[in-house]
Parts: sequence; C-alpha cells; structure tokens
Amino acid sequence: MTDERVQFLRENQTEAELLLWYQLRDKRVGGLRFRRQYRLGPYVVDFVCLSARLVIEVDGPSHELSFDADARRTRWLEDQGYRVVRFTNDQVMHELAGVVQTIGAVLAGGSEV
Repeated sequence: MTDERVQFLRENQTEAELLLWYQLRDKRVGGLRFRRQYRLGPYVVDFVCLSARLVIEVDGPSHELSFDADARRTRWLEDQGYRVVRFTNDQVMHELAGVVQTIGAVLAGGSEV
C-alpha cells in the first residue's frame, strides 16, 4: 500500500470515522495517543494506539461482504500482538458515548470485546 493511498484514506474518512477520531485524538481516551489510517504491515487500520497495541476498526456495510478478508486481517494483527476491536458505523453514529466507554475499558484492561 502506498503512502498516497494512506493519505487518500485519511482525507476521505467516513462520517463515523470522523466522529470517532474527534473522540480519540489529542489523548482524549485513556491519556493515550491514537493514530488514524495507519499502516501496519500490509494493512491500513482505521485507528491504532501503538503503546497499548490496540487497533480500532469501524466497519461499514461493505465489510459484510469481506468477512473472510477481515478475519485474515484480524488474525495477522493479533499475530503481531495487537488486540482488534471492531465497531459498526451504526454503533459509532448512534452510540458514540458507549463506543468511547468500551475503548476506555479495553485500554484499562477491564473489558474484553
């Protein structure tokens, strides 16, 4: 994946990704830094906290068609020592406070998703 592709993804985030980014940026959750549209190996993840080895993915309707690819991607990330937490666009759009609370709990070690 090229740097141009990563830049394109950053500039063309979904509305759900933008809403969640506003909550995650500037160390607003758990006092930890998140990066958006970040390359990890052959993949670009929606959000990652490198220090906590936590990947956050926001899945839209197209992910229903790519279940196998998402499973391979998750396995690869987990093999690299990352925990992967997935939310749907609808969850982010309609339950943002709960999504942020869940991320905070995962960071604190108090919740498995």
